[in-house]
Amino acid sequence: MRIVKDALVRKNEILDVAEKLFCANGYDNTSTNDILAEIGIARGTLYYHFKSKEDILDAMIDRLLTETVSKAQKIALNDSVPVLERLTKTVLAVNVDSKTGSMILEQVHKPQNALMHSKMQEKMLSNLVPLFVKIIEDGISEGLMSTDYPEETIQMLLLYANTFFDDSMDFSKDEKKRMVEGFICNAETMLHMKKGSMLESMLPLFYR
Repeated sequence: MRIVKDALVRKNEILDVAEKLFCANGYDNTSTNDILAEIGIARGTLYYHFKSKEDILDAMIDRLLTETVSKAQKIALNDSVPVLERLTKTVLAVNVDSKTGSMILEQVHKPQNALMHSKMQEKMLSNLVPLFVKIIEDGISEGLMSTDYPEETIQMLLLYANTFFDDSMDFSKDEKKRMVEGFICNAETMLHMKKGSMLESMLPLFYR
C-alpha cells in the first residue's frame, strides 16, 4: 500500500509542477525537459507516470473534472436548497474559472486537440447528467416543471449550452442577449415551465 501511495504523491507532484509551468509559459512553450528541471527527477521517473506531455495534459483534465464534479455534487444533492437556486449554483460550480482551467480549455479548443475536447465533453456529461437529473426530478416532484424525459432533456440542454456558449465563440452584445434569452425560453419549454419562470435564476449565469 505504501508504494501505491508514494506513486500517487509523485504523480500529483509532477502534475502540480507541469500546471505551474503550462500556466506561466504556455503549454506549447513548455517541454518535458522544463518539467524535469523544475521538479528535479529522472526522465525515467517521469515516463513511469506519463508517456508524453499530452498524457500529462490528459491527466490534468481528469483531475480538473474530478474536482469540478465533486463541487457540483455537493450542491446538486443538497435538498435543503430550493430547486431553481440549486440548479443555478450547480451550473456555477461547473464553470471553470481558475488559471489552470482556462489554460486547459484553451488547449482543448485548438483544432489539433479536437479528440481531446470530445473526450473531455463526454466525461463531463457522463458525470454531470445524473446530478442535473436529480434536480429536475425534485423540480417535478414540487410541481415546478414537468417532463417524461428528464435525462434526455438535460443531455440536450447541456450540449446546447456547451455548443452555443463555448468560450471560443465570439458574439456581439445583441447576439449574446438573443441567444441567452432563446436558451432560457427553450429550457422552460422543454421542461414545461411557465414562461419567464427561469429568467431571474438563469440570467446571472451568462452575465458575471
